[in-house]
Order: sequence, then structure tokens, then C-alpha cells
Amino acid sequence: MRAIIIGAGIAGLATALRLHQIGWDTLIVERAPKRRGGGYAVTFGGIGYDAAEHMGIVEDLLAKGFDTDELVYHKPNGERRFSLDRATIAATTGPRSITILRGDLESVLYERVHEHTEIRFGTTLTAIDQDEHSVRVTLTDGSAEEGDLLIGADGLHSATRALTFGPESGFLLDLDHKVAVYMLDRRPATIAPGATGTLSSRGRTAAVISIPDGRNVAFFGYRTDHARPGEDVATELRRVYGDLGWIIPEALDGLARADSVYFDTISQVVAPSWSKGRVVLLGDAAWCVTLFAGYGSSLAVGGADRLGTELAAHPGDLPAALAAWEAAIRPEAERKQKLGRRVKGVYAPTSPLLLWLTQLPLRLAALPPVRRYMIRRFIKG
Repeated sequence: MRAIIIGAGIAGLATALRLHQIGWDTLIVERAPKRRGGGYAVTFGGIGYDAAEHMGIVEDLLAKGFDTDELVYHKPNGERRFSLDRATIAATTGPRSITILRGDLESVLYERVHEHTEIRFGTTLTAIDQDEHSVRVTLTDGSAEEGDLLIGADGLHSATRALTFGPESGFLLDLDHKVAVYMLDRRPATIAPGATGTLSSRGRTAAVISIPDGRNVAFFGYRTDHARPGEDVATELRRVYGDLGWIIPEALDGLARADSVYFDTISQVVAPSWSKGRVVLLGDAAWCVTLFAGYGSSLAVGGADRLGTELAAHPGDLPAALAAWEAAIRPEAERKQKLGRRVKGVYAPTSPLLLWLTQLPLRLAALPPVRRYMIRRFIKG
């Protein structure tokens, strides 16, 4: 059996690894000219952690993961509001979770699959044709490929979804926020090594994450009523955040030296079905719970693992395998989508009162009695 996978991100690489483990051949097609690195930090747990154990990669992920020594919440002028220490942060995430950069998660998966699958960079789909026997695709490099299954793991703006199910506008639910993430070439002096500093002010959130290995990530998330149509990322970030102090000017200067930047709206994908014939969507192309839910990477790896399990359990019956897979994954994806929609209003609070209310649980967690309870309950058991 052969699968053609569109997208060499977390979902696509995890799917290639799982299908290799059940004896399938795979081809990965990736629009980007080369592998991406960095990205924002994710808390990888739940069904993703279970899947990583099942697929034999959890130790590799743990080796790439990191602990945040301190999470500091700042005022716009840089003064501290409050902070969480390492033990309290660990208690809020739980023992079966890994904090890891998206790019590092991709790297672990890439190292496991690149010798077993062909990966074509700089190309994507232009046409899909399928019948009861196979699926055929035409690619932008002029080549054509045939397989038993086409897997669209090509993200929020999926070409696979557009060609198979219809225009993007029919599936995207805009959550009224934008995000920009990029790697900094140096750590701002006021961010301690291994710490994360963050501030929120009038519908805008900014953070700098210092990774213990010396890398640093700048993160900006803000409500779209701050945005202007067609404005490039550098112009928009300077206009939206230009009145703030602290490390914001230094982080904005770092954008000019960044190798790449992720810049997009925060939107969910809501689709009544994730498969049609021999074409199936997986990861953000299918559900995109968004960073508000904080579970996208876990769902991508968990979904890939379960897809392989169902394909192995239903040999020769692709419709049954895809139906069983969707029935298993959809409830979890929809729960996380509901969470994402519920918390979007507190992600970048618009008023000082709302900011205070959203930070209250974290302030309580920083109190010694609450912190000691959380450590006993969630870390020591």
C-alpha cells in the first residue's frame, strides 16, 4: 500500500512514520522549499504523549524538550506583576507532558522518517483524481503520482482540502486574532536564561521565550481590530506594539534579522467530514484547534498514530478504516475546538479589569500554599 502525504509538518511526518511502521510506502510533498525550524513552544501531552510512546519517539522528544525556570508577567513598562517558578509551571502542565518547540518536534519526526520516505520540497498539488482503485495527483513540478490513499496534512490553508472539499472560505472559522512568531538572534538582557517573559495590554500580548540551549523565540498575538488589510508583518507589528516598552523594541528589531516568520490569522477549520473516498485530511487541515486550545501538535501526532492503527485493523477496507479513525478522533478535536473558542476572549484582554481576572488563577497558583498543594497533587501524586 502507498500513501501520498501533502505536508511535511508535524502531522505529515508523524503520519509517514506511523504508516511506515505498519508496512506502507509513503511519499511526502511539501510546499516550502526546505524544512522549517523554531516556531512557538507547545505543551505536548494527552493523546499525543500516548501516541509518542506507542510510536517509540517519546524519549527523543524528552531529549528535545525543556523546562521553563520562571514565567514572569510584566507591566507594559517592564515592571513585574508576578511570576511562576519552575515547580508551579510543571504542576500546571502535569507529569505526562513535554514543553517543546514545534520545529524540534518536527525534527524528531523527520529523523525517524527521512530514510524511509521520499520528501519533495518546493511543490504541492494542482489536481486530484480518484476512483475505487487508486488516487492520482498532479504536482506543481509537473510530475504525477498514484497511490492508495492521499493524506492532506498541509495545514490551515490546505490545498488538499480546497481541491477535494471546496473553497477555504467554507471551512474557516476566524477567531479574531493574529499571531507572529520568529526566532531571535540574541536574548534580551532583561530576560533571564531559561525564563519566559510576557505582557498583555489592551488586546495585545507579547512574549519572549528563552530556551535553555540558548535559542530565543519572540511571540506576538493580538486582536484583529488592531490589524489593517494588506499590511506586512514588520509594519503591522511596529504600529500595533510601538507604544510599549520593556523588551518590545528589541524584539521588533530582531524581526529584520530573522530567517523566517510565521504570520497568520488564528482560525479553526470546521468540516463535517474529514475524508472523501481515498482522500483524508489530518491535523490542522482537518480541525485546527488553534493555539488557544494548546493541543494541535498532540492531536496531530495522536491522529496520525490512530490512523495507522485503523488502517492496519481494516486491511483492504479503506472506508471502514477512515470511518473508525474519524469516530475515534473527532470527539477529542471538537472538545478542544470548543475550548479554543471559549478562551479566545481572555487571550489578549482588552481592559485592565479583564486582564486582572484572567491572571487571577495564575496569581493564586504563585501563592506558597496553593503552589505547595499543586506540587503535591500533580507532581508528587
